Amino acid sequence: MWTLQTPPSLQPPYFPLNPVAASYSYRSISIAFRQHYSTISTKPTTFSHNYNDSIQSFCKKGQLKEALQLLFHEPNPTQRTYELLILSCSHNHSLSHALTVHRKLIDDGFEQDPFLATKLINMFSDLDSIDRVRQVFDKISNRTIFLWNAFFRALTLAGHGLEVLDFYRRMNIPSDRFTYTYVLKACVASESLLPKGKEIHGHILRHGYECHLHIMTTLIDVYARFGCVGNASRVFREMPEKNLVSWSAMIACYAKNGKPLEALEVFREMMSYDMLPNSVTMVSVLQACAALAALEQGKLLHGYILRKGLDSILPVLSALVIMYARCGALELGRRVFDQMSKRDVVAWNSMISSYGIHGFGAKAIEIFREMIRHGVSPSPISFVSVLGACSHAGLVAEGKQLFDSMSKEHKIYPSVEHYACMVDLLGRANQLEEAATIIQDMRIEPGPKVWGSLLGSCRIHCNVELAERASRRLFQLEPTNAGNYVLLADIYAEARMWDEVKQVRKLLEAKGLRKVSGCSWIEVKRKIYALHSVDEINMHIEQSHAFLLKLSTEMKQNGYVPDTRIVLYDLEEEEKERILLGHSEKLAVAFGLINSSKGETIRISKNLRLCEDCHSFTKLISKYTNREILVRDINRFHHFRDGVCSCGDYW
Repeated sequence: MWTLQTPPSLQPPYFPLNPVAASYSYRSISIAFRQHYSTISTKPTTFSHNYNDSIQSFCKKGQLKEALQLLFHEPNPTQRTYELLILSCSHNHSLSHALTVHRKLIDDGFEQDPFLATKLINMFSDLDSIDRVRQVFDKISNRTIFLWNAFFRALTLAGHGLEVLDFYRRMNIPSDRFTYTYVLKACVASESLLPKGKEIHGHILRHGYECHLHIMTTLIDVYARFGCVGNASRVFREMPEKNLVSWSAMIACYAKNGKPLEALEVFREMMSYDMLPNSVTMVSVLQACAALAALEQGKLLHGYILRKGLDSILPVLSALVIMYARCGALELGRRVFDQMSKRDVVAWNSMISSYGIHGFGAKAIEIFREMIRHGVSPSPISFVSVLGACSHAGLVAEGKQLFDSMSKEHKIYPSVEHYACMVDLLGRANQLEEAATIIQDMRIEPGPKVWGSLLGSCRIHCNVELAERASRRLFQLEPTNAGNYVLLADIYAEARMWDEVKQVRKLLEAKGLRKVSGCSWIEVKRKIYALHSVDEINMHIEQSHAFLLKLSTEMKQNGYVPDTRIVLYDLEEEEKERILLGHSEKLAVAFGLINSSKGETIRISKNLRLCEDCHSFTKLISKYTNREILVRDINRFHHFRDGVCSCGDYW
């Protein structure tokens, strides 16, 4: 029996989660594979220089049909001949030719050749034929780590993560560094697999792979997918060596998990090490700027992108469109979009969603239809974007028509996200019974997003009966999501059902859940400041509070009446007003007025929905101070100017 050892120079293809991770060409490892396996080929090699050389030559020239014609005249094809035929089938994306080569390979006695079996698995994976991948793997008896890794890679690419983990448990040979990257990626197949990912992390540490760059970068990606930012950060900080891939992975982790300030801090730290960002890094950093409404930071990044020639890369341009739109500079985002020499569906979606979050639903629909006229087929995300735009603008009839067109015209069947958009559209328009009917008639199981949309609409229109129905399902589906309990308590409070408010608060306490505190970000002189609703140590809070008290007193004389209905506590009116003045968006507005120049636009982003009192308060401030104030909450943009908001009080 042969005992196979991995040649130290062998570099199988790395398949990481993060798209910036380095990849290895299969062509580059062919020689190493061939040298390693040539001694264990199941068939003696007899060279026929006439046909083998010609077949190989045709394959290298991309002439697969000619190569196959000669194959049936060659009595003794070599391992190298079959290797090139397999690679040629992959390059030509031809499943029919691949099946022909596979049958001939079996007839010629190469079925148990582990090198060619590995190549076959890679080929069938590239051709999206996962059943053939399983057949090849199941047939071979002499399994090697290369074969296992190719099999894991194929299953992972096909989205069969649970199957990877099942085979990993049964694998009877030691794992290598590539095995760990594949099984780690398989863990993101289900939200329930976080414990399995942590278990594999333990295997990695016990087997001495904690210093391996690719494995630890993949681990950062896995923890990021599960929202375990602390775990990802610990892995990152303990890495003895970091490259651009690992830095970018950590930046993306923060940017995609609600930690935009931390993303920018890691980016600055990376730059201090003279580590130059690539296009993927820039996409994540632009996402962080978008989340913070950090327009000046975003403009600096745009300049860097232009200087480094990254402005021809579509994902970067799409991220720029989104960044400008989410910073309130929609016209600058449109300028970037108009200057694109080519546009893919992601670029179009960026422009559609940009108009949507600013409340320009009709314009979003116009862009959607223009995309189709340009021959670009809409994606499922296209419909999420345009339906969301209809919701923000109250375009119920248009939204229904677009929803119906998904399956009828574009063969896209609605997912949970699309149903959630429709429930939100109808719910905001106070068509709550129709929204409930949509949920009842869904062909797929309504998830938390759908029920959450209904509960949010019940909050707007104070529908207690439907709110209780939606919250019961949400408490089952998301027992640890404090936001659902808070929304229900809000609805009870507005209905003056104080006993029910107390019951919900007791439920929160019993489960050990805490309400997400409000946080608002503001950029002043290219520095970003975070202001929290409950923050006793922030040096800027006291000054902002004092300024707000003064403003509030003056505005009361001009008709401002605090909307204390949203305070969940049965308190005296004066105490409720004090609580309202502590809301993070009010503090951010005050901070902006104090620290910015006269006439300068104030831009704020917030992690929660803008409350009714803050909305009224900011409208009055914009008129009283003669300032334009832009606030982006979790749903949409609000442009306050001269005492009027762009949302028309519909949000």
